[in-house]
Amino acid sequence: MAGRSKEKEGGRRGRACVVVLGDIGRSPRMQYHALSLANQASLEVDIVAYGGSEPHGALLANPSIHLYIMKQWPMARQNLPRILILLLKPLVQFFTLLWFLCVKIPSPDIFIVQNPPSVPTLVAVKWASWLRNSAFVVDWHNFGFTLLGLSLGRNSHFVSLYKWFEKHYGKLADASLCVTRAMQHELAQNWGINATVLYDQPPDFFHPASLGEMHKLFCRLNKELCQPLGFRDCVSNGISLIGSHGQKETMFTNEVGSNIYLKPNRPALVVSSTSWTPDEDFGILLEAAVMYDRRVAAILGEDDSLDEDVVWKEISDGKQSLYPRLLFIITGKGPEKEKYEAKIKRLKLKRVAFRTMWLSAEDYSLLLGSADLGVCLHTSSSGLDLPMKVVDMFGCGLPVCAVSYSCIKELVSVDKNGLLFSSSTELADELVMLFKGFPNECDALKILKNGALETSSSTRWATEWEEHAKPLINKVISRF
Repeated sequence: MAGRSKEKEGGRRGRACVVVLGDIGRSPRMQYHALSLANQASLEVDIVAYGGSEPHGALLANPSIHLYIMKQWPMARQNLPRILILLLKPLVQFFTLLWFLCVKIPSPDIFIVQNPPSVPTLVAVKWASWLRNSAFVVDWHNFGFTLLGLSLGRNSHFVSLYKWFEKHYGKLADASLCVTRAMQHELAQNWGINATVLYDQPPDFFHPASLGEMHKLFCRLNKELCQPLGFRDCVSNGISLIGSHGQKETMFTNEVGSNIYLKPNRPALVVSSTSWTPDEDFGILLEAAVMYDRRVAAILGEDDSLDEDVVWKEISDGKQSLYPRLLFIITGKGPEKEKYEAKIKRLKLKRVAFRTMWLSAEDYSLLLGSADLGVCLHTSSSGLDLPMKVVDMFGCGLPVCAVSYSCIKELVSVDKNGLLFSSSTELADELVMLFKGFPNECDALKILKNGALETSSSTRWATEWEEHAKPLINKVISRF
């Protein structure tokens, strides 16, 4: 590495600072940046971010990565008038960031900042780069002004002001990275910013789970899996026997001697990760689940008056069906979680169940590697970013059904590794089609699974970072 990079004057290693005005545990791309800066660029790395969720163990175990955790904006002040919060919160964040970036951490060769949020992050990091004579790189994940527009409306004066700051300080960066070619084009044509595309790719710890890993995971999650959202449902009925023999049996697996088997009458496991925010319409998934439940009943010729207890007894007695029970596990934290959990409790479903949970980074990757299908509800406020959750799913060889929007085909190859939908009806159609004959005769799902496994083996984060990000970072640092 040229200039002030790998080894500086006197033998001191070069240094990078990764800045996230958010929970570092919920910022996987910036965690991967930090790991690559440490492992592939041989830099000491300081991370300045908020706490909240545990980062990945690989990051915590790396001796070259140092975490600096800022205090969050006090929740007690949320009862202030909205106009005051909009003015005071960024000011407090600005001075807190400056204090950390200019005083608390050693002087870095380069700052790499996640955008959004843009205000006051871009302003504070640019000022810090001036004061410390460091390079300033923006990693564009989305546009901050479009996210703000979801709550304030695109015509708000605050949104216009926010966009001005985002554009002005974004152009002052010494280099830019972005997540899609569509965003690269938008930045070049309308913002005057030349950005390098660095696609999200899964790191090596996302992989298809082995039967042993699945069994251990389901044993760990047994209590949560057996706890319904409501009184009981199609997967919790008669569940008390499971796990009662030294964890030899789970809802999905059975251990006999030294062998582990997948149960033939297990539910199909569908995973969706959400931040429970307005840019993901979770209602689409609930409506699709209800439609799947009703359509399967109609296909099997069941009378609407047939009590779910009858269906559940048949299932617990081992009766096979052309269509499986579906268990949706929804992971994530966010403001609308309780609202949707209340809606789930009111649903009357015979063959569909829901669980909501928050998992460690390690267990989350194992869950994706153990599931049968992923569902992504991300729609993008700008229409120019891609959902990282789908990248993670592909890394685990998990096929997806994803909401269709302008640039999603940069990631999902329709009929190869996933399907797209625009409504709850389309998603329900896909669920019925994919899970017919589960687990052994569902040919359409197997085709997508094979495609997802091919995608999994094609490119990894370290390779993508080495080819596209490392040369840019080397070049920028060498100028300082």
